[in-house]
Amino acid sequence: MGLPDVRGRDLTDHGPLLDGSPKMRAILTIIENIADTDATVLIRGESGVGKDLVARAIHTQSARRHGPFVKVNCAAIPSELLESELFGHEKGAFTGAHRRKPGQFEYAKGGTIYLDEIAELPPALQAKLLHVLQDFRFTRLGGQGEIAVEARVIAATNRDLEYALTRGEFRQDLYYRLDVVELRIPPLRERREEIPKLVAWFLARFNAQYGRQKQLAPETLSRLSEYPWLGNVRELENIVRRMVVLADGEQAFEALVTRGQIGHAAAPRPTPMVTESLREIARRGARAAERRALAEVLDRVRWNRAAASRILKVSYKTLLHKIAECELTSPTRRVV
Repeated sequence: MGLPDVRGRDLTDHGPLLDGSPKMRAILTIIENIADTDATVLIRGESGVGKDLVARAIHTQSARRHGPFVKVNCAAIPSELLESELFGHEKGAFTGAHRRKPGQFEYAKGGTIYLDEIAELPPALQAKLLHVLQDFRFTRLGGQGEIAVEARVIAATNRDLEYALTRGEFRQDLYYRLDVVELRIPPLRERREEIPKLVAWFLARFNAQYGRQKQLAPETLSRLSEYPWLGNVRELENIVRRMVVLADGEQAFEALVTRGQIGHAAAPRPTPMVTESLREIARRGARAAERRALAEVLDRVRWNRAAASRILKVSYKTLLHKIAECELTSPTRRVV
């Protein structure tokens, strides 16, 4: 089962996203190595780098490739509905549950379930998912009988999980359960050699899709290669699409680059050496946040201090003390 099979079977339309640089080819090699296993995979990387595509490549290479590929965006579903979405519910499990509903884990039977934005799972669901990954069984909401998990689990996140662990926002035991195989997808700015090939591929795709014959000027191609691409491959795709469908698409991109250069030109300053303790930095940040919140509430109630004290749930005396401490002044008393 070689790499050409991946592209030949399911990823013909996305080949350049996977083999355009040594870093991405290294990821493809890992995918090939784990293809014949059911090892849980954790995909990490910034938004827009291609985590979904890598997840699909893992599925396509695996023995489960003829089964379903089920994606669940954990950030897009309200937390109160997410448990039912994942594990299903029985009739009468809650108000409005008029019939039994299978969950996505059941729909993924024989295939792969892809949990995108896994760091957004609420704590209670993190605990339940941990038990599912440990026992490979789950129970529908409101149900009694256990159901076997018959799907490979792939998870993805663009968040700093180590930071989330230190803040208690993500369970350490769940992290280790998910992190059997970790794939870190580098941002596009770290694999710029892919940009010309990606641009050519997107250009051909959108010309065919929209019936155009758009060609890009050499200056535009050079700009595209130098652009920082904070939105990664997804941003590049959208920019090229815009250039194809809009007559002034290239000019709009030039204006975007110019605005960015002006912003960068005004911004550079030597980064000061940090001399404060973390505790003092945290205190200073908290004071600044408190001052912003206080000013926002006061402005909203037009400096009605009694109303502000009720909104902020502090005594009137405490509010006056905080106003003085934050050196805030009523608009009617400001010197103009």
